[in-house]
Formats: sequence, C-alpha cells, structure tokens
Amino acid sequence: MQAAGSANKGFFYAFGAYAIWGLVLPIYMKLLSHVSPLEIVAHRVIWAIPFAVLVLWWQGLLGGVWRYFTQWRTLALAAVTASLISFNWGTYVYAIASGHALDAALGYYINPLVNVLLGAVILGERPNRLQAAAIALAGIAVVILTIKAGGLPWISLVLAFSFGTYGLLRKMVPVGSTEGFFLEVALLAVPSVLLLAFLPGDNHVMTGGYVAGMLIFAGPLTAIPLMLFAAGARLLHYSTIGILQYMVPTLLFLTAVFVFGEPFTNWQLVAFCLIWSAVVLYTVALFRNGRARRRAAALTPQTA
Repeated sequence: MQAAGSANKGFFYAFGAYAIWGLVLPIYMKLLSHVSPLEIVAHRVIWAIPFAVLVLWWQGLLGGVWRYFTQWRTLALAAVTASLISFNWGTYVYAIASGHALDAALGYYINPLVNVLLGAVILGERPNRLQAAAIALAGIAVVILTIKAGGLPWISLVLAFSFGTYGLLRKMVPVGSTEGFFLEVALLAVPSVLLLAFLPGDNHVMTGGYVAGMLIFAGPLTAIPLMLFAAGARLLHYSTIGILQYMVPTLLFLTAVFVFGEPFTNWQLVAFCLIWSAVVLYTVALFRNGRARRRAAALTPQTA
C-alpha cells in the first residue's frame, strides 16, 4: 500500500512538472514575446536563486551546499552544464516568441532518441534494434523537414542536442538535483547581471508593471518544475518517467497548433507521424528493458 501511495505521489509530481513545461511555460513565454529572450533568460536565472535557496533551507541542505564552491572539478563541470542549460533556455524562449513552438515540440520529441545516440557515440552503449529503428525514423523526419523547409530544423536540433548533452554531463557532476540547480544558477548569476546592465534597451523589471512581475516570477516558474521532476523521478520507475516525458512535446504541439495558431503543413504532418512512430518504438524498447531488468533482479537472489 505504501509503494502504491509513493507511486501515486511520484506520478502527481512528474505530471505537475510536465504540465508546467508543456502548457504553462509556453503560454507564459508567449505573453513575454515582446521582451528579448536574453533578458528573459537572465531574469529566470536571477530570480530562481532566492527560490532555490528557500528550497535548500526547507530540505535541510543549505548548510552543505557551499562546500561545492571549493571543489574545482565540480565547479568546472557545473559551469559547462550551466552554459548548456542557459543556451537551451534561450533557444526555447526564442522559439516560442518567434512562432516556432512546433519546432520546439519536435526537438523535445527527438530528445530521448538523441540521448540514445549520444550514449552510443560517447559512452559506447549499443542501442537495441527498436532504439536503432526509432533513431532512423527520427533521422528521416529531419531530412524531410530539411528538404521541404530549405534548411535544417536548427531550433529542434539545438534543443534536442543541448538538453541531451546537458543530461549526459549532469550525470558526471557529483551533486544532488536541488544543489546542482542552485550551483548552476549561482554560476550564471554574475553573467546575467552583466547582461542586464549592458543589454540595449530598458530593463523591464526597472520600468515596473505586470511585465516586471512576470519576469520576476519566471525564476520560480523555472525552478518549480525541475524540483517536481526530481521528486517524481525518485518515486517512479524509469520506464514510467520515459513515457510521461512525452507529455511535454505533446502539450506543446497542441498549444502551438490550437492556441498559437501556427501553420501545420502536410509535410510537417508526415514528419511528425514518423516521429510519433519512433516514440512508439522507443516506448516499447523502454518496456522491454524494464521487464528484462526486473526479471534479472528477481533471478539474482535465487542464483545467489
């Protein structure tokens, strides 16, 4: 009963994180489309810091987080991951503001497949047949969009590869999820302040009004889903998280078409059908891998 309760709680946490990422955040960023993406990212960083400190204090982790600032290897890795995630945030904000939310949805659809590809290339993890087929279908979709659009869908590829590389390197940083998030935004704080100081035009927070309030709340809106996701991931099976993650691009896709009114051509439909087929293959592979791990775990005590 306790395990079922933990799973339900984990599902609630993960569902909340993905709903914010896929529905709330794109609409929120669309309302700020008249503000420079660089300014939005800078405010997301700055105003996430006090919220992250509050959460660290609540979790009883605030006293121990400062030791990471004396560990140079950890700091160097965190600086790289912080740069990657800020680049990812900036690309995402630009995509929403410039009417390319569909490209952002495509990027987050192919992100798990990019993770498999990066694992194969960098870590030597050999993908199984279903995973290889899913990567091939995603590649065909990208080729179709490239030919029909006259250029690479660079927003999709930048989002997928920057977040995939971020996830790969983040595993190498020996820091918990909340402490790691605080470390990254703390490292980005000074560049963000300098950016706001020298960015052409007015700082919208200084001019006041509802835009100032929205920019300030962008910090907690950045931190809350990350922490909900971390809490959910601890309570759910990896395969469940792997399936739920497709809520984000699906909600973003629906928002782009039915809320933002972005055009959706026949060739885009063909490409997305290939991507959705790849998602099905990837999900089946997740289930098979999860079943194999559980079977191996069940046999291990008997073998011993």
